[in-house]
Amino acid sequence: MTETHKDRPWLFRTYAGHSTAKASNALYRSNLSKGQTGLSVAFDLPTQTGYDSDHVLAKGEVGKVGVPVCHLGDMRALFDEIPLEQMNTSMTINATAPWLLSLYIAVAEEQGADVSKLQGTVQNDLIKEYLSRGTYICPPKPSLKMIADVAEYCYSNVPKWNPMNVCSYHLQEAGATPEQELAFALATAQAVLDELRPRVPAEDFPAMVGRISFFVNAGIRFVTEMCKMRAFVDLWDEICEKRYGVDNPKFRRFRYGVQVNSLGLTEQQPENNVYRILIEMLAVTLSKKARARAVQLPAWNEALGLPRPWDQQWSLRMQQIMAYETDLLEYEDLFDGNPAVDAKVEALKDGARHELANLDGMGGAVASIEYMKGRLVESNAERLNRIEKNDTIVVGVNKWTEGEASPLMTGDGGIMTVDPAVEAEQIERLNGWKSERDQAAVDKALADLRAAATAGDNIMPASIEAARAGVTTGEWAAQMRAVYGEYRGPTGVSKSVSNKTEGLEDIREAIDAVSDKLGRRLKFLVGKPGLDGHSNGAEQIAFRARDCGMDIDYEGIRLTPEELVKAAQESRAHVVGLSILSGSHMPLVEDLMDRMRAAGLGHVPVIVGGIIPDNDAVRLREMGVAKVYTPKDFELNAIMKDIVTLVDPKAVAAE
Repeated sequence: MTETHKDRPWLFRTYAGHSTAKASNALYRSNLSKGQTGLSVAFDLPTQTGYDSDHVLAKGEVGKVGVPVCHLGDMRALFDEIPLEQMNTSMTINATAPWLLSLYIAVAEEQGADVSKLQGTVQNDLIKEYLSRGTYICPPKPSLKMIADVAEYCYSNVPKWNPMNVCSYHLQEAGATPEQELAFALATAQAVLDELRPRVPAEDFPAMVGRISFFVNAGIRFVTEMCKMRAFVDLWDEICEKRYGVDNPKFRRFRYGVQVNSLGLTEQQPENNVYRILIEMLAVTLSKKARARAVQLPAWNEALGLPRPWDQQWSLRMQQIMAYETDLLEYEDLFDGNPAVDAKVEALKDGARHELANLDGMGGAVASIEYMKGRLVESNAERLNRIEKNDTIVVGVNKWTEGEASPLMTGDGGIMTVDPAVEAEQIERLNGWKSERDQAAVDKALADLRAAATAGDNIMPASIEAARAGVTTGEWAAQMRAVYGEYRGPTGVSKSVSNKTEGLEDIREAIDAVSDKLGRRLKFLVGKPGLDGHSNGAEQIAFRARDCGMDIDYEGIRLTPEELVKAAQESRAHVVGLSILSGSHMPLVEDLMDRMRAAGLGHVPVIVGGIIPDNDAVRLREMGVAKVYTPKDFELNAIMKDIVTLVDPKAVAAE
């Protein structure tokens, strides 16, 4: 009997990082000892958006959704006793990708590693940041240049590194249909390859194309998602061959990592998320032809807050059972020649090609950012509409909502919390670092960095020198801001009412009536304080409020409490709504409430939405917040009715 050939399993990763570099290092080493085979680093929002931990915008955000890395010392602590030459590290970083990769290279050199052997990925996809995640810094054109700088540098110096991870993950989170996810991601890849093409000799270009990787999302409709992955494989092959003339099939291979859909994880009956995660993993592992190269799974409790080490271990075990206990890796592709699969794949490819041609006609991905953003907001509104109307069933959310209390939630509330003292300690370490470094070397490194950026040179060599000299994340990003300018992306929410007003008649009448009493149209200011760029919730609230007939004011992401209070004053807002998903709600809301009272706006109701534990919701209401909403409050019309009640002069007088 011939022995069955078994495929090698994909890389097992867990997206992780929190509090401090030292705490994250302990978590990484623990995860590696449990059988994880690659690292996936989550950075905190100040690090992602180019601010040091002591910046005014970093207040409340340090160490919350990832690890703060301000300088070489932090990066050194993050990878202490982890030999980088033997590691495959994925870093989810975009605007500051050139800088974080520079720090990583500098630490590897200190460890004595051969830099040319380093393996891993920087996400480095700015276009999806404008569309969905919001951690951009500079405008699109210079951002595209920086992406190409990293790719060009890696090609020559770190050849095994993936210099860019075209990320469709967040597009699905922002509401993209499978066709939009395919088209928008492939358009982004084309924009980057077009930028790269003139930078390398023609004979080297195919190998550079072969280093571009993708990072995708797998949702719950797993047959569609599996077909989407097969469509990605075919379309990428087609683009590489026809558009870029890449003859070698090896360089046309669609190489991707995946995280399954965190947006679909529910706060209600969260234990059900274990099944969702497993089913979503099937979409990216079952088909050999379209199998992921690396898989990272969220933990069952991510809709509630930060997972504990045990929760992460549970997700890792799911991957290991699939790879080692089942016979999945012993077979050729299970779906080749399946008529249902072939038909679905062809339909997805047709839809994606149509959308790609549309984007090409507008001048490509960069020129189409505003169009794509608007389409995503509309698609997401349709998705939420279907859930609200029970056309899409979500178990435990809009059907079978009664259930037993989860025993997994006892004791510590089922999540890990970051100690508020972490921020002050990180700032103290930052100050210590600055006081001990050679300031003359720092000044020279920053001047050289600025000169390279101004001259249009590749910024990677100067960035690596700056990393060695002790420059900080905020100082590096300040040079990029100074040379290339800052950017505010489109919100995707227009002022004009959509065609989705069916079923809103009662609310529209109530808003008309309240507006008459107020003497002008009900004014609703929607704001995102802090650095959290997950704008889906805020966009959908603004979208629905507009369709209900409110006068909305939504200026997008990354505003300080001071700016929001000023906006409330200037627009004479009747109600202020805040959306914060990064866990920094307590300090940001407290600051805003104090400023509202100081500005004489203490009477204006403030409502807050986000991933907010029950205890925090109680404290927010004690601060004077009128209403607190979490992901379980998915019925937007109920929120609209609450707003009408909050600002109704008659109801207020009765209280």
